[in-house]
Amino acid sequence: MAEKLQITLTRSVIGRPQDQRETVKALGLRKMHQTVEQQDNAAIRGMINKVSHLVTVKEI
Repeated sequence: MAEKLQITLTRSVIGRPQDQRETVKALGLRKMHQTVEQQDNAAIRGMINKVSHLVTVKEI
């Protein structure tokens, strides 16, 4: 596992179910093309898995 993950919101949350919107918000993403760094752990990986169709992930 990488130490950190770089997560970018690449697709809009408009029209998505409320649980997916809340997951994106919990990852720290608010705007399109915003990038955040998160620790690489099981909880973050689970959130990414839930909204994988909306985000791109790069290991750093």
